[in-house]
Amino acid sequence: MNIKPFLIIFGCLFLVSCSNNPSSSNEKETRSNNNDASELSTDNLEKAYFAGGCFWGVEAYFEQIPGVYETSSGYANGTGTNPTYMDVIQGDQGFAETVEVIYDADRVGLNELLAYFFAVIDPTVQDQQGNDVGVQYRTGVYYVKEEEEALIQEAFLKEQENYEKPIVTEVLPLDNFYLAEEEHQDYLAKNPNGYCHIDLNILDDLDVDENVYEK
Repeated sequence: MNIKPFLIIFGCLFLVSCSNNPSSSNEKETRSNNNDASELSTDNLEKAYFAGGCFWGVEAYFEQIPGVYETSSGYANGTGTNPTYMDVIQGDQGFAETVEVIYDADRVGLNELLAYFFAVIDPTVQDQQGNDVGVQYRTGVYYVKEEEEALIQEAFLKEQENYEKPIVTEVLPLDNFYLAEEEHQDYLAKNPNGYCHIDLNILDDLDVDENVYEK
């Protein structure tokens, strides 16, 4: 039996999806963040939503940033309700794999989070990051407060100076967000050798200026 065609097909299926074994639960278990929770205040927590390709790596990346209180993987800005992973990878509902970032605004600002975000994505590529291809892997920043839009747009204008191609990353209000199945939460903590399109070691050398996008 010639197994090469089988291996090629299997490899392609792996490359276009984060997982091939989704669960049906949308309940998220309580878990701790890599930051020291005792150093973070809950008095001024804010939320931001980032789509940067496969959410496994994006969640693992953001949860290591000082000032981030908690992260959750989910599906944002699509049609329908309570989508499953299998629903999302079909692409017809238009959901984006997205990470909810809850952060202590007294410790880290949205400006800084945007800078961290741009450090690990290619914002000029449509519906793809790394080896993952599909509308669910598009990049986006989804805001929950109207006043955040101007700040985000300004950051995008300044970031555009670093690229010849136009930035295609979405900037939109958050229409909806549904938690992904529990097996997708903290996936790389549970599976240290799991797939990740982001080099998490970048945080060792990344120095983000808190005023990077200010006028």
